[in-house]
Amino acid sequence: MTGAHSLRHLYLVGMMGAGKSTVGRVLADRTRAPFVDIDQRVVSVSGRSIPELFDQSEEHFRQLESSSLAEVGSGSVPTVIAVGGGAVLSDENRSLMKGTGIVVWLRAMPSTLRDRVDGGRGRPVLSRSGDLDQVVEALVRERAPYYADVADLVVDVDGLDVDDVVRAVMRDLPGVGPAGTGWVGDSGESRWEP
Repeated sequence: MTGAHSLRHLYLVGMMGAGKSTVGRVLADRTRAPFVDIDQRVVSVSGRSIPELFDQSEEHFRQLESSSLAEVGSGSVPTVIAVGGGAVLSDENRSLMKGTGIVVWLRAMPSTLRDRVDGGRGRPVLSRSGDLDQVVEALVRERAPYYADVADLVVDVDGLDVDDVVRAVMRDLPGVGPAGTGWVGDSGESRWEP
């Protein structure tokens, strides 16, 4: 973990199916912080579904994703942010997250991810040609170094339910960041203290 953060936001990164959106909503509720799902923000801003955006071009989707992340990341209100699985591929996105908060990688085995993604329906990156198992494994291999690069904290989510993951994140956050900033509290209750 890194100790020198301008700690404002809590970013959740990881592969699709790792639980970023679900865990993020619960973390935001328990810490009384706002929650933003970057994929949902892109859909809301564009008025188009993610598959429709990918049909136009993945590059167009990635541009919208990066601009949404930059907008939310530049905000002054500490926010829990679920980041799309491929956003870490951008150097600018990784730099933004590192500079404006703490990043938690929700890491999962390919078998866990495959079981959670409903056969890849509605997920354009998974519906590319090839066997779903092979596509998921290839994406994990490709993206894992980027998640590792940006992560301050790694939580292995295999076999855990949402409450277990939230407890693991909250348990390990108090020791991160300079004294008097960031997430504070004990395992019973944490709050955001900018």
